[in-house]
Amino acid sequence: MRRVLKLAAVGAAASLALAACGEAPDDNEGDTPTTQEAGGDTGEETGDDSGDSTDEGTAAPGGEVAEDFQACMVSDSGGFDDQSFNQSGKEGLDAAAEELGFDPVEVESQSDADYATNVGNLVTQGCDLTIGVGFLLEDAIQQAAEQNPDTNFALIDSAFTDADFQPVELDNAKPLLFNTAEASFLAGYLAAGMSETGTVATFGGLQIPSVSIFMDGFADGVAKYNEDNSADVQLLGWDKEGQTGSFSGDFENQAQGQTLTEQFLAQGADIIMPVAGPVGLGAAAAVSEADGAKLIWVDSDGYLTASEYSEYMLTSVMKGIGAAVQDTVREVATGGFSNEPYVGTLENEGVGLAPFHDFEGEVPQELVDALEDYEQQIISGELVIETPNAP
Repeated sequence: MRRVLKLAAVGAAASLALAACGEAPDDNEGDTPTTQEAGGDTGEETGDDSGDSTDEGTAAPGGEVAEDFQACMVSDSGGFDDQSFNQSGKEGLDAAAEELGFDPVEVESQSDADYATNVGNLVTQGCDLTIGVGFLLEDAIQQAAEQNPDTNFALIDSAFTDADFQPVELDNAKPLLFNTAEASFLAGYLAAGMSETGTVATFGGLQIPSVSIFMDGFADGVAKYNEDNSADVQLLGWDKEGQTGSFSGDFENQAQGQTLTEQFLAQGADIIMPVAGPVGLGAAAAVSEADGAKLIWVDSDGYLTASEYSEYMLTSVMKGIGAAVQDTVREVATGGFSNEPYVGTLENEGVGLAPFHDFEGEVPQELVDALEDYEQQIISGELVIETPNAP
């Protein structure tokens, strides 16, 4: 119920869906993010593997993994093959399982109604760590954590709140959060600089903080490009100041994503950033039918995970979900669990831009240089990307 109320509190944006993409506002596989550098070289990080190897096998003191340790994960309704955040979470758990020598338990949810049941079943099975993938799992994970204080939990893309939506700390539950506004700022700046029509667009799946934060940063990047270059690139689909825009209404309906994107394209947009999990595949299908249109993916490197549309991928705004999951599992397995939230940033490489891949030679060097400069300004704190949806 708390999650339902929270969704209502952040706005009835899903009801805008198709109608909201009218006029522009006035105003890893499993890769860990690395920001595009001049020349296109980027490193791939897979978490901190510098620790000692562990023997196969619940958490034991002294950095050893107990023989019967078990880590488990519940997806949201998008499923583990969403080519986005659920898939990234699964890849992180799989990597931890291979590293530490246990068999992971991974349960796919078919609908929102499955979350509490799936989480409860994993607790009953004796999972030492149960990870929920996505904001929509908040209620189920928080309730389970409160009822099972001797078991550990983690939640991707959401913190925990009380009945008044105020943050709360749970001794046995760790939020894994990502300040994607920082990397999305770079993506918005890039999109504005690469647009040939002077119009770009973004839309979300649901209006929840972990989605809107991408759109906030993207809007700021477009605005900054306009300021720097005396340009007038228009953004469709999101009004940051009003926190209103276009949403498909879920993370499953690819046809809705295609329809939204077709409407953006009809209004002149030539670069689209869907923030909607598998719904983004509908956007990709629409872009593939449009002359000269490009796509910016989110969460994972879409060039690799949505490879059937690689030729249209300008870049991706990536979250290091896999590495954060792997690190958290390792901590619990070796008795070092902490409930302190993990927040991925440009500075700690928890978020970043994917390589330009096929578009590497098409991005002007002056634009690459500007992106590198702004990245460093954000890392140093000289430039702060403000957003009401920040973790």
